[in-house]
Amino acid sequence: MRGMTDTGGAEIHAALWRGLRSAVLLVAVVVLVGLSLPNLVRRIDTYEPSAAQWISFAALAAVLAVEAVLVVGGRTWARLRVPAIALVLAASALSYATLPDGKTSTAVDWVFGVANWVGLVVLLDRPLRTLLAFLAAHEVTAVVNLVVSDEASRAAVLRLATGSVSVLGYPLCAAVVTTALHRIATSSASARQEADRVRTEEAVAVETHRRRRQRLAELSATTTPLLEGLARGDLSPEDAAVQRRCAIEAARMRRLFAEVDAVPDPLLHEIRHCADIADRKGVLVELDSRGKWPTPPLSVRRDLTEPALTALATASSTARITVTGDAELVSVSVVADCGTLDVADPATPGVRVESFTDEDTTWMEVRWQPIRRQTLSRQ
Repeated sequence: MRGMTDTGGAEIHAALWRGLRSAVLLVAVVVLVGLSLPNLVRRIDTYEPSAAQWISFAALAAVLAVEAVLVVGGRTWARLRVPAIALVLAASALSYATLPDGKTSTAVDWVFGVANWVGLVVLLDRPLRTLLAFLAAHEVTAVVNLVVSDEASRAAVLRLATGSVSVLGYPLCAAVVTTALHRIATSSASARQEADRVRTEEAVAVETHRRRRQRLAELSATTTPLLEGLARGDLSPEDAAVQRRCAIEAARMRRLFAEVDAVPDPLLHEIRHCADIADRKGVLVELDSRGKWPTPPLSVRRDLTEPALTALATASSTARITVTGDAELVSVSVVADCGTLDVADPATPGVRVESFTDEDTTWMEVRWQPIRRQTLSRQ
């Protein structure tokens, strides 16, 4: 659930960011094609040579075209960012190199009001100081052209200062708004993830409590009466039958605790925990497994392990367990010197038990057929 939550928050953030990039790209395209291109076409004869202006225009258009491709693909500029900014500044410098004298920050100076937007497109996801550095470099290009070509007359300086208000101000406003929205989206995604994390923890706590109550209910049928009988004195710890019951219940509790473990093979894992009870009593236990089988459901695993559990808990000196299986059959067999055993019939349909006793040695086998069971359930 946590992974799904993180993915959902990331998708929302990515969608919002894609919308912001698309909006800024649209503004830049409108400024370049809708405003700057008509000015360039009407005054193309005033530039010498005019080809330099077309090269500058094509360079800026190429940057916007790459941004469109990146937005559609959901990618960022990454390593292309520095070359793109260098291309924008070079296009601006080339345009100023062929700009007629005295035309800085006028309608003829089309690049002054469009290169800033193209740079914003490339630097939208970078810190604000990076955009400020680019705008300063773009402004310096215009100032240098003003000083060198226009001799910095008072009218020209005022005209440049007036134009700089929009050239610098609009991209900065867009960048500030974008930064604010980016922070809001990040905070919103974080808040949503935190809320989902709390809900997940609450659901886990409820499920854990339910499982504990379920395990307690399962133990109350057999373990609780045994403990109550020992506590009241109705049952004697010296009685061999009582000792057998205690050993069996201890093995069942070990199996019950092992059922909640996340392991590749729950059946073998639970059998090993049952065998630990016999091993603690000094019984020599051999466990052999062959083949690969599908994981049986919990109820089937209990039916498969119950005979082995009982035999292991009551064995005197030796016990051997063999687990074999494939996609069609899972078998758990046990041979132990435990005498005659009284094992309840399996509760799950499709599970079969066979047993044979010779003096003190008992052999039992429990079989389960997964494919047959699935076929019967579908019928």
